[in-house]
Amino acid sequence: MNIGDKIKSYEFEATSNLCANFDDYRGKWLILYFYPKDSTPGCTIEGENFRDAHNQLKSLNTTVFGISRDNLKSHERFKEKFAFPFELIEDPEEKLCTIFDVMKMKSMYGKAVRGIERSTFIVNPEGVISHIWRKVTVKGHVDEVLNKLSELQNLV
Repeated sequence: MNIGDKIKSYEFEATSNLCANFDDYRGKWLILYFYPKDSTPGCTIEGENFRDAHNQLKSLNTTVFGISRDNLKSHERFKEKFAFPFELIEDPEEKLCTIFDVMKMKSMYGKAVRGIERSTFIVNPEGVISHIWRKVTVKGHVDEVLNKLSELQNLV
């Protein structure tokens, strides 16, 4: 997926027993952030940062979804433990990860492993990707997202 691409209709399951389709969110801005693994240090900090900015994001007509390969049971524990006010989408078969091209070869302790490259997508109310961050550095990222979202909304 690239900037300007329309996200396809896709049904997904998320925490809080949510079964939905991206089409259900037309008319809202979406933040889709892909992260490697529940309850790991960087992923926890990133989730906490999105949590702490949640009211600002809501005031900008924006829904946040975190996405990883973890299953719903793991997601529910992660969400509850850190009081995330947004839903986490499960993708154990890597379907969304493949669509958004976030699966990459990475080096972990000197060994090549295939995993999620931390990435964030802003999707506009028409379902079109408006901005992408790849190889995200957690520190300061949510502030970048808020600034870019505000900038994009002022252009509409």
